[in-house]
Amino acid sequence: MVSRIAAAIKELASPASRRFAAQAPTPKDDAAAASFAALTHKLDYLDTADIKRVREAYRFADEAHLGQFRASGEPYITHPIAVAGLCADWKLDAQAIMAALMHDAMEDCGVTKAELIERFGAPTADLVDGLTKLDKLQFSTREESQAESFRKMLLAMARDVRVILVKLADRLHNMRTMEAMAPAKRTRIARETLDIYAPIAHRLGLNQTYRELQELSFQHLRPWRHAALSKAVQKARGYRRDIVDRIQREVEKAFAQPKLQSQVFGREKTLFSIYRKMREKHLTFAQVNDIFGFRIVVHTLPECYLALGVLHQLYKPVPGRFKDYIAIPKANGYQSLHTTLVSPLGTAVEFQIRTEQMHAVAEKGIAAHWLYKTKGGGPAHVQEAQRLGAMWLQSLIDIQDETRDASEFLEHVKIDLFPDAVYVFTPKSKILALPRGATPVDFAYAIHSDVGDHCVAAKVNGEPVALRTELRSGDVIEIVSAPGAKPNPAWLNFVRTGRARSKIRHYLKTMEQEESQELGSKMLSQALRAEGLSMPGDDTPESAVWQQLTRWSGNRSREELLIDIGLGRKIATIVAKRLARLLAEHGTKPDAVMLSMGRYSRGDGEHVQDMVQIDGAEGASVQMAPCCRPIPGDAIVGYLGRGEGLVVHTAECGVGKRLYERDSERWMNVEWAEQPTRPFETGVMVLLKNGKGVLAEVAAAVSASEADITHIDMGDEPPALAAELRLLLSVRDRLHLADVMRTLKRSGRVLRVARVKP
Repeated sequence: MVSRIAAAIKELASPASRRFAAQAPTPKDDAAAASFAALTHKLDYLDTADIKRVREAYRFADEAHLGQFRASGEPYITHPIAVAGLCADWKLDAQAIMAALMHDAMEDCGVTKAELIERFGAPTADLVDGLTKLDKLQFSTREESQAESFRKMLLAMARDVRVILVKLADRLHNMRTMEAMAPAKRTRIARETLDIYAPIAHRLGLNQTYRELQELSFQHLRPWRHAALSKAVQKARGYRRDIVDRIQREVEKAFAQPKLQSQVFGREKTLFSIYRKMREKHLTFAQVNDIFGFRIVVHTLPECYLALGVLHQLYKPVPGRFKDYIAIPKANGYQSLHTTLVSPLGTAVEFQIRTEQMHAVAEKGIAAHWLYKTKGGGPAHVQEAQRLGAMWLQSLIDIQDETRDASEFLEHVKIDLFPDAVYVFTPKSKILALPRGATPVDFAYAIHSDVGDHCVAAKVNGEPVALRTELRSGDVIEIVSAPGAKPNPAWLNFVRTGRARSKIRHYLKTMEQEESQELGSKMLSQALRAEGLSMPGDDTPESAVWQQLTRWSGNRSREELLIDIGLGRKIATIVAKRLARLLAEHGTKPDAVMLSMGRYSRGDGEHVQDMVQIDGAEGASVQMAPCCRPIPGDAIVGYLGRGEGLVVHTAECGVGKRLYERDSERWMNVEWAEQPTRPFETGVMVLLKNGKGVLAEVAAAVSASEADITHIDMGDEPPALAAELRLLLSVRDRLHLADVMRTLKRSGRVLRVARVKP
């Protein structure tokens, strides 16, 4: 292996290397060559053929970045070499190391993906492409460009996790070398790192990278606070050195008695975690007790629990501060025993106990997969970390399938990046990790999207609960579903996972579009009948007119045009006149009988064919106006609101009449279907004598009439001899409402009953 590395170093006499020699190399140039030599030493886990391919990638990147320098004045090639070195520390394969060396070649040097495929193969070219931002495209805002670039990178990462590992290495080196940048740019990059890249590192279990990214971001975002905390910790380190050394000696002595082989490490909280704890819990620095802690690494899993027993015999444990992340791993695959003990000075000290393999996963997360791959297969918890990482990556693809807007996609992903998790169980004892604050609806969507879509109720530990109930660790959740149920828009107010949010939004958008398309088709058919024509189908000779019509309207398809008509974005009569003109050009003439029927329908009379029928099954595309709340039996008219579908008013509604005067072309004929599919809400005012039990009496009268009260408003007036109730009643039609009002009037306490009108 040593001879292979020596040969690799010897062959580094690339044209670019000779160029540096010819141009009187500076110390910075020497640093670049030395750093690549150091990288080659890190690649001893690769075979000769792979090292040769990595060297070719280095030469290519070196040539591509010729004449480019970083803000610090160093040759640009030093950055790709450093990124490749970080990837080599994770023992990534040759393709990932090559991508790390060339990750800026497409973006900064004009290299095309086709060139990379030809020279290095499609897998490496795909990795480099996934790391390339979309700066060459035109976006209306910087935020939109940034969101779209994130989406591209995250989707490439979902297909191949090496993309994000190289990107995290790239970001880590950039954060380490940002001093030469302008302050505004430093702040922007640090904020982006803290919001996106550090949480991704944590989500994938790369805790060492996660902590360093947080620490560097804090240093650039809050330099004064970082400096003040750093001084305070240094001072505290001096004060507490004796107690830390004493605890370490006592723990090592305690483990020597049962001959338990272990490594005991003292560890210190990062400045950012201290700062965050001070802010969240409103503490002073002196009140943060757990600045120092200990990590104990043993050989086998049973020894973890044996070590726990030894520690609990040595120092008293703090009640309620023990966590078993070995039996129930964290969402990113992290496993350890955590216990907090009372030190000899009375302060709380945290201990973490884990095996060597658990330690590797805790520090390198999903990257530990490659570390153990090189050793001939990883242990079970490495595979578990890989499985959990793959589940999250798959959820990115699921969210993308339902979210076409880049900013919305990024919003959903951000939600999932802060999973301060609770661990809950299915009725069959399967463990699921959900973000803190998650509800039964989040749980239902985590099981399967069909379970979430048809969820109607939930039980927690065998007891029925509201769907907005926050779940707690250890809860056993059972979801009750019904085939006819569908997602409720109100769920978006309380769900916490990006998956649930994107699934609900996608379902609602799909349903709205389907309903709007159906309504738009009805409205265009009605408008065409007024022109003496019927709707041309896709399989008729006139189908070519749809292409001309969509080009005229600016829509991409017939379906999109019909949706726009249904949502009121386009007027059916105007579209119908244009369609009639196009049909005439293709030789289709108006039908005389249909034309006379259409004219008749636009006069004082009406024809049933020209009506849009309302039966209550239309969904979001048809709304009952809240001003007059029409019910079957009322004379009604339809107003096509801009972007809100069809709004149905009663014929005598004053609000509707004012809208008609202002925008008459948006009104259309509607009528009730013979058999409405559901009850409708309307307002009723009840004036009654105040007294004990009066509300129960009104509710009983409504219930006896087979109606439902969906809302009660008693106003803000103080109780008096007479009180006015405003009820929102769910009734079948006008006859049913009349029956309810008669029943209410029979009560001795009711003085007057009237339907609320605008």
